[in-house]
Amino acid sequence: MLERIHLATLLEVEKQGSLTAAAEVLHLTQSALSHSMKKLEQQLGTDIWLREGRTLRLTQAGQYLHAVAQRVIPQLDLAEERLRQFAQGERGTLRIGMECHPCYQWLLKIVSGYLAAWPHVDVDVKQKFQFGGIGALFGFEIDLLVTPDPLLKPGLRFEPVFDYEQVLVVHKDHPWADQQEVRPEQLNEETLITYPVPLERLDIYNMFLLPAKVGPRKHKTIETTDIMLQMVASGRGVTALPKWLVTDYAPHLQLRTLRLGPTGIQKHIYLGAREVDYDTDYLQSFIAMARKAESYST
Repeated sequence: MLERIHLATLLEVEKQGSLTAAAEVLHLTQSALSHSMKKLEQQLGTDIWLREGRTLRLTQAGQYLHAVAQRVIPQLDLAEERLRQFAQGERGTLRIGMECHPCYQWLLKIVSGYLAAWPHVDVDVKQKFQFGGIGALFGFEIDLLVTPDPLLKPGLRFEPVFDYEQVLVVHKDHPWADQQEVRPEQLNEETLITYPVPLERLDIYNMFLLPAKVGPRKHKTIETTDIMLQMVASGRGVTALPKWLVTDYAPHLQLRTLRLGPTGIQKHIYLGAREVDYDTDYLQSFIAMARKAESYST
């Protein structure tokens, strides 16, 4: 009764906005698609859409089926891709989602060696999941998630791969450049530069500034690490980043790092995967190589 084309139709109609547009994407005629969905409604004994002029609005049953389609279609797409790869003598593709802006630099140090060790496995890095990777794992859109903030949920498994310290970064001529640490209230008159993410996901806010009930004079967001550090080096503000990342840039940008508070902010990078896929050999190999690459992070 319920076939893949029905679920694909639900997804495309919601995405494209009409049955006609969905038919074009699915390479079917509008009449064939309409007939298929009407037949399904008759078999189910309930409407999937309410037709309001040219607009289709999902019924409660339709909303349920749409939710099913969002889970099932990505899994079917992945299964077909895996089978195609097996048929062509390939092992597969390791799709890595990034939930950590600065971790991209660290990832690059691992990927080159990994590709050499696994010549029949491709690597695809998806940065659009910078702060929504858990849903991407459950939705089979990625196979491995790089994150400093794992959410322990049934069906997922996270492994810590290295520790690091989050530090404040200032330029060499900053008044604090010779200090070993900085206090929260000192940032009252500073411009703080961060990645464009919610404040609750920024360690310098939720682990340093907010507990002290203080904030910076100005908060500016920048997308890329390179530009962020160039701004700090030119005296336009300060930022908080992993110490290992700043060390790579410090020699030529002449930056200085300060501990955030007397004990600092200690963090970990985790790799997360679905439990059902966790024993896949090439996924396990990546995790093992990530642990060995810890020396790059210190």
